[in-house]
Amino acid sequence: MTEAGFPDFFGNTAACEILAGMIAREKIPQTILLDGPEGVGKATLARRFAARLLGHADQIERDDLSLAHNAATLAEREKWTAEKRSEDPFFLASHNDFVTFAPDGPLRQIQIPQMRLLKERAQFGPMRGAQRVFLVDGIDRANEQAANSLLKTLEEPPPYLIFLLTAENPYDLLPTIRSRSIPLRLAKLDEPSMMAFAKARGLADAERRVALAAGSPGTALALDLPLYDKRREAMLALLKSACGQAPFGEWARYSEKLAASRSEKLEPYLKVLFLLLEDLLHLSAGSSSVRNIDLRAELTALARHVPFAWIRDAVRRLDELIHLLRRNIQKTIALDALVVELRGVAGAA
Repeated sequence: MTEAGFPDFFGNTAACEILAGMIAREKIPQTILLDGPEGVGKATLARRFAARLLGHADQIERDDLSLAHNAATLAEREKWTAEKRSEDPFFLASHNDFVTFAPDGPLRQIQIPQMRLLKERAQFGPMRGAQRVFLVDGIDRANEQAANSLLKTLEEPPPYLIFLLTAENPYDLLPTIRSRSIPLRLAKLDEPSMMAFAKARGLADAERRVALAAGSPGTALALDLPLYDKRREAMLALLKSACGQAPFGEWARYSEKLAASRSEKLEPYLKVLFLLLEDLLHLSAGSSSVRNIDLRAELTALARHVPFAWIRDAVRRLDELIHLLRRNIQKTIALDALVVELRGVAGAA
């Protein structure tokens, strides 16, 4: 349901009440860490909180990274050289006293030039009221240098400055950053809340979006179903070839298409592959709960073919691949190797 303290925000009542209570008591920590799964509304809640403090919510909402103009800016910056991005660090500041720093570049990382810019801007007092708010969205995607640079500012922040940090996994952060933050965990929404969100937003294919989003309203909202289906078709071919149900050549056709498309990133394909493996695991355990509800029959048949040990190895290898993403690995080579390795586990020729 929508929280009264933060209009148009769904779920995570406890976190909302804590933040609203901080404002009401005028006792606001200088560093707040909002952590939780992708798409549950961490940055959205941060903006709502800042709007309560600073006013001018319409200006603050212009810095939503999911908005078309901001997404287009980030996509364009991916084509820039690293040197050019370093000379022009990415930030958003539609409101003079609210600044957003977010992951940038092809690998979507928080980079040290951004944190140096943050340190410079932290020296300037508020222009309109008594406070300034800096949102570092995705601080767990900061490299070590950038994280250490931010830490220096967190250690002695000016009294008017409030930091809002977001992270999917707080344990990816430096312990010293965690120790200087008040943590608030945001959980995934239950299905009734997700359906209420989908209805409020007027989302088409609401049932399918809710199933795929698994409690993350931002994911349900941003999901491009035709693009998802295209990626899923390729990853389903990968799974069938990897478990020996189809020859390697069936996957090779998709691999060639991926190689020809330089704009396609590996990460979204791996996320789709994780969802398919999750469904296979549920079905192999006798559960009827699946995310890809339109593929239930096909995935049920596939689950009968693969043992638990194969699914376990597939998840482990896929997890290793996820950790290699920031090294800018070649997507088709990585996926081809994954198929070959898993065919070996399955005993396929």
